[in-house]
Parts: sequence; C-alpha cells; structure tokens
Amino acid sequence: MTNSARHVESHHSLRDLPQEGTMSLMEHLREVRKRLIISIFAMLLGVVGCFFFAPQIWDLLVEPMNAALKNQGSGTLAIITPLEGVVTYLKVALLSGVLIASPVIFYQVWRFVAPGLYAGEKKLVLPLVLSSTVLFLGGIAFGYFVIFGYAFSFFLSVTGDSAQAVLSMQSYLSTATRLLGAFGISFQLPVVVFFLARVGLVNARDMLRGFKYAIVGIFGVSAIITPPDILTQVLMAIPLILLYGIGILLAGVFSTKRTPSKAEPARN
Repeated sequence: MTNSARHVESHHSLRDLPQEGTMSLMEHLREVRKRLIISIFAMLLGVVGCFFFAPQIWDLLVEPMNAALKNQGSGTLAIITPLEGVVTYLKVALLSGVLIASPVIFYQVWRFVAPGLYAGEKKLVLPLVLSSTVLFLGGIAFGYFVIFGYAFSFFLSVTGDSAQAVLSMQSYLSTATRLLGAFGISFQLPVVVFFLARVGLVNARDMLRGFKYAIVGIFGVSAIITPPDILTQVLMAIPLILLYGIGILLAGVFSTKRTPSKAEPARN
C-alpha cells in the first residue's frame, strides 16, 4: 500500500469514528436509567389511555376466537375466578399501552446504541426506529389476521364433538399475547441483520452460505410458536424466509465486514 493510500484510509477512518469519547461505566448506567425512565413514562401514558378502552380492545382481540367457536358450533369464553375479568382488562390495558409506546421504546433503544455508531451512521437512527416499529406491528398484524384464524380453529378441532370448549379469559389472553409477541419479535430479523452487518459480523456471502441452515431454523421456530400443523407452519415460515432474503440484500449493501481477496498477499 502506498503512502498516499495509507493517508486516505487513515483520514477516512478518523472521519468515520464515533464522535463521542468512550463512556465510563457510570455514564452508561445513567444513560440506561434515562432511556428506561422515558420508556416507562411513555408506557404508563399508553396504559392510562388504553384502560378506558380496555373492553373494546378485548372485544377486538377475542374476535378470532369467537369466530372459531362459532364455526365449531359450541363453546364459550368464561370467567373462572371472581377477579378474572378485572385482571384481564388491566392486562389488556398494559399490553396495549406497551404496543402504543413501542415507537418511543424503539427510539430509546437506538438512542442508547447511537453513541457507539460512526458519525455517518447516526442519521440512520430514525429510519431504524421506523423500521423496527413497522416490522414489529407488521408481525403482530400478520399473526392476528392470518395465523389466528387457522390456529384457533385447529385447537378447537382436536377434540371435535367429544367436548365443549369452556375457555378462561386469562388463558386466552396469555396464549394470544405469546403468539403475537413471537410474531412481532421474529419480524425484527432485517433490523438485526442490518445491525450485525454494520458492526462487521456478517455480510451477504455469510448469509448466502447459511441460507439452507436458516431455512431449517425458520421452520423449527415456526413449529415451536405455531400450532402443530403444516399449513400454519408454512404461513409463518414464508414471511420469515422473505425477511431473510431482505436481510441478504441489506448485508450486501451495508456490511463493513472485509472479505480478504485471493490476490492479496499474506502478511507476516
């Protein structure tokens, strides 16, 4: 490498270094506390607002199960304990508040990460917040509108006419929350790939090499978080495979991982 090339590379590296200095442990802790306080405050505002609409939100959430029960011809949702209805509405308000506050929470997460980013990458914080929020809500919407209709019908069809379904409100809320949360988190795959690519851990070549293993892993995850039937597993796997493909494109464009050239001489 010539002296001029070294000078250009050195100038480029210095220009791209994070602008902030290295943070101490106490500064990190103060930053974590600040981001947590803002996130919790936003969540509390969302919970208070959603509490007044908890019955309407519950009716919307339980609609797929009611449709499955109607198609089955029997069954109902029931209150098993005296406080179950009140507790369920409180949990619905809490979960809805977290959902509404999710853009603020994602923003605080990326703002915490921002001091470690290069100067040119700090402008990506808002696009990352937007992407994280859209993908999270998109995963939840996919689970609600696509998976729930098949999943709950399958659950109820297992017993057939041998038993009438009497479902607890809290048990349904727990199942629905677990499924929707899994979909929302799994749809963050492109964002995770982008971050790993920017820190130089993966590139497009790595992801192409691992594609067949990713397919196996995706179907494994789909089998865990969906009912044990092929249709719902495929419905879950297809969008994740597409998101993995988007991740390959992102890694190809944004990866900072260096791939040694075959013509490059080995250094002693």
